[in-house]
Amino acid sequence: MGMRTLVALFIALATFFAVPASAQVLSVETYVEEWDEQAQRWVRIEDGADRFVHARPAKSSAALEAYGPFRIVDDRTAEMVGVTDRTSPSQFAAMVRDYPQLQTLRLIDAPGTDDDRANLKVGRMIREAGLETHVPAGGSVRSGAVELFLAGETRRIDDGAEFAVHSWRDEYGRQPQDFAMNAPENSIYLDYYQDMGMDAGEARAFYDMTNSVAFTDAKWLTAQDMRSWIGAETNQSQDGFVQIAQPKIQAAPMLAYLDLDRALP
Repeated sequence: MGMRTLVALFIALATFFAVPASAQVLSVETYVEEWDEQAQRWVRIEDGADRFVHARPAKSSAALEAYGPFRIVDDRTAEMVGVTDRTSPSQFAAMVRDYPQLQTLRLIDAPGTDDDRANLKVGRMIREAGLETHVPAGGSVRSGAVELFLAGETRRIDDGAEFAVHSWRDEYGRQPQDFAMNAPENSIYLDYYQDMGMDAGEARAFYDMTNSVAFTDAKWLTAQDMRSWIGAETNQSQDGFVQIAQPKIQAAPMLAYLDLDRALP
């Protein structure tokens, strides 16, 4: 079996510039990958850890038009490549206005967000628009982008997709465990998860899982891992992905547009 080795370095978003309050980013991560010619995929090797498969990044399609990190593929499909920031809600609104037949948002390489407040607003806009979210094989959804995946009225995960979660941190270095669970700093996320279809217990369990690693670390999840978190009722389709239906939001709570600059002093 032929192998060639690649040393890969992933650098945290905003490593070389100021990070806004509560922005979710990933830490620097160095690892070695080997290309398995027989399996036609990259195999990641980490010191002190078991070997696991790291799929090659999914290829994005040619874009007809771009709205920040959102790229129109055709009248019914958009792809996401890049981070969200404070301008993303207006960009997303412009996209759905210009393409009213849009049905699916594919998350190709979504590292996270520079503005949690804006990111959660985009999530609610995704749900309001009734879009399906789809992570294809090789797609990577990390940090704050996980909230956007959860926003899909219908969600699809292909085998070979990956996810990463971690704790948020404010400008004073405080993380979720530094606040009461019912404090606005935490409840804004719990309320969001419930609006995305989880009950209170599921929302708390999912939030605890995302906060099981510090802001400077990341917990990696496979497609199968994420499927187990987003719902037990799944339908296996002929083309290999799992589809999970979720109800539409009936009404967004007041915290939907809470300014995190005020919530996180």
